[in-house]
Amino acid sequence: MSVTDPSAWTGRSQQARDLLSDNLLKRIAATFGEPVPAPGEALPPLWQWCFFQEPLTESALGGDGHPARGGFLPPANRNRMWAGGRLEFFEPLRAGFEAQCVSTISQVEEKTGRTGALLFVTVRHEYSQDGRLAIREEQDIVYREPTPPKQGSGEPLIQGDWREPVEPSPTLLFRYSAVTFNGHRIHYDFPYVTATEGYPGLVVHGPLIATLSLRAFCRAHPEARLRRFSYRGLRPLIAPQPFEVGGRIVRPGVAELWAGNDAGLAQRGEVLFDAIPE
Repeated sequence: MSVTDPSAWTGRSQQARDLLSDNLLKRIAATFGEPVPAPGEALPPLWQWCFFQEPLTESALGGDGHPARGGFLPPANRNRMWAGGRLEFFEPLRAGFEAQCVSTISQVEEKTGRTGALLFVTVRHEYSQDGRLAIREEQDIVYREPTPPKQGSGEPLIQGDWREPVEPSPTLLFRYSAVTFNGHRIHYDFPYVTATEGYPGLVVHGPLIATLSLRAFCRAHPEARLRRFSYRGLRPLIAPQPFEVGGRIVRPGVAELWAGNDAGLAQRGEVLFDAIPE
C-alpha cells in the first residue's frame, strides 16, 4: 500500500472507550500540580489527551517508542512529530464516567519542504459522553526525514497581557509521558534523543506545551468559556531550559497564545471564547 496515495489511508477509523477514573485523574493532577476533579466535575482543558490510549505491548512499538508504522497510521520511515491541531469545545467531559473517542484519518498528504520529504497526516478525534459530542479535534502529525532539529524560530517573545514561567524538568516530561502512555523516546531517553535524533536534550511534548498555554489563559480569564483552540509548533523546546507561556487579548472573544524562551517562539496558538462581560 503506497503512502503517496492519500486514498490508501484516508477514512480509516478506530474507536476507544475509557473510564475517566479517579485513579488516573490523581496522577494527571499531580503531574500539573492541580486539584483532582471530583466525580461529575469537568476535566480541565486538554486532559482528554491522557485517556483513550491503546496499551500496546513493547513488541508492537517501533524503534522510536511510537506504535510501529502501518497500523492505524500510515507507514513512514521518518521521524514523527505532533505539529499542532485545532479543537472545538461543546461541553466538558465529566470525571468519573465513561467516555468514547472516535478517531478518523481525514487527510494524508506528501509535501517537500526545506528539510526534505514531509508526510502530513490529519486525524480527527470526536470525544463524546452519554451520547453527546463534547470535543471535536483535528490533530496534525508530520513525518519528516532525519535532519538536524531547528534550534531557534527567529521570532522573539511578545509582551503579553499574562505570562507564566515553566521549568520543564526531566521528571515533568517523564510523568507526562506516563500519564499519556506516550512511549516516544525523545521525551525521556537522553542517549537516544541526542545520538539518534540529533536533539541537544530531552524534547518537551508539544501537547504538554499546549496544555500549559491554555491553562495560563484559563487562569488569567477564569470566567471565559472556551469555544475553539488552535495551536502550531514552530520549533522544539529542550529540557531543562526554562520557557514561558503567555498571551494577550487581540479583540473581544479572541486571544493569541504563545510559548517560547530566549531563542524565540516555539508554539503559537489562538483561543476563541465567549467574551467576558465588562
